[in-house]
Amino acid sequence: MDLDAVRTFVIVADAGRFQDAAVELSITQQGVSKRIAALEKRLGARLFTRTARGAKLTIDGQAFLPHARELLRAEERAINSVRPGRRALRVDVIGRRLAPASLLRDFHRAHPGIELDVVTLFDADAAIDAVRSGTIDATFRAVTTPGGHLPDDIGVARVFDEPVQLLTGPAHELAGVRAVTPTGLVGHRIWMPGIVPGTEWAAYYEALATAFALTIEITGPDFGTEPLLDTIADSRSLATLVGERTRLVWPADQGLRRIAVKDPTPVYPHSLLWHRDNPHPTLAALRHHLFSGRLEHSDAALWTPAWA
Repeated sequence: MDLDAVRTFVIVADAGRFQDAAVELSITQQGVSKRIAALEKRLGARLFTRTARGAKLTIDGQAFLPHARELLRAEERAINSVRPGRRALRVDVIGRRLAPASLLRDFHRAHPGIELDVVTLFDADAAIDAVRSGTIDATFRAVTTPGGHLPDDIGVARVFDEPVQLLTGPAHELAGVRAVTPTGLVGHRIWMPGIVPGTEWAAYYEALATAFALTIEITGPDFGTEPLLDTIADSRSLATLVGERTRLVWPADQGLRRIAVKDPTPVYPHSLLWHRDNPHPTLAALRHHLFSGRLEHSDAALWTPAWA
């Protein structure tokens, strides 16, 4: 549908005269008439009746008017979704259950008037390319490049060190303890089928396993979070590792346990990446919120991979 014709129809309906609509649109009265005629042909209905006082909506015109206004509102929303400075701040959080999504929710609660467009990109390289091209404004990632080297136009700052916890079922040997050391996990089977080789989280858990001689198994199909929790809940030997702020919900009868890992505490290093020339006005507010609210862990003994 020709939105210029729809806009012309709405202006004529509001003004009540074709001539007044022509003045507002900076076109001729004949141009207004042609647009309305084309729209009526498209709809197969007459929209106006000409009177001595101007243009009066027909019954069909009255029925179409609220829908015409909504079409124009939808057009404006579509334009604003990609217009720099007016569209929502577009941020990649990797996964909607993970800590970056939680950090972004905290930001939104602190700034409820700010519009956010939350996306999830799987691949870190694709996310960085999207930041450089302006497709997204920022991404939360663990930076695994040697020494944290990134393209010069990419800004990066570590914003959250998330403690890693052990998750077990009620029958597991460690289910009754309040905390365990990384070396205390040696010999226990840690099952993480969601790890995909080559990803940043795969690099993190590979480094963790190497540092403490842990057995982290990634074999078997990944059917998602719920089947993983079902398996852990029923197992006496399998456990898994999750981030402290990973959102998990399970039935009460599963009896799953979250167990702190300490001395040292493995933390997952979440960083925010953005383009240094990004002009979006909300990006600075997000960065300030994350940097000013960065928490220092009371446990002085922390572990991160050497690349972090």
